[in-house]
Amino acid sequence: MSASTDTVGDFLTSIRNASQANKAVITVQWSRLREGVAKILVDAGYVASARKAEREGLPVLELSLKYVAGVPAITSIERVSTPGRRVYAGYTSVPKVIGGMGVSILTTSRGVMTDAEARRQKNKQLNEPNW
Repeated sequence: MSASTDTVGDFLTSIRNASQANKAVITVQWSRLREGVAKILVDAGYVASARKAEREGLPVLELSLKYVAGVPAITSIERVSTPGRRVYAGYTSVPKVIGGMGVSILTTSRGVMTDAEARRQKNKQLNEPNW
C-alpha cells in the first residue's frame, strides 16, 4: 500500500466518513496543516474539539465530532484544490459559501484561514496608512 499524496483530502474524507457513521472521535496523523484546518472547524462550530496527542511515539490529532440532535454538524465537505488540479485565487475572487451557511478554508502565505479572514486581512492592509 502506497502513501497518499493528498493528506488534506484524506483528512477531509476521514471527517466525512466518521460523521456519516456517527463516530464520536476520530484520530488522524498530525501535521501543522491539518491542525490549522481542525482549529478553523472548531472555531466555526463544526467540530466539538481538536487536540494534539501522541500514539506509539507519533503525533496524532484527535477530533471530537459535533452532532446536533443526532445529526452531524458537518453535512458536506468539498475539496476544491487538489494535487492534480490546483486552484489559485485572489482574495476578491474567492466565492462565498452558498448562502453564507458554511466556511471556505484557504491556505495562504500567512497560514490557514477562512475566506472571511483573508478578505479582512487584505482590507486591513489596504486601509493601513503609508507613513
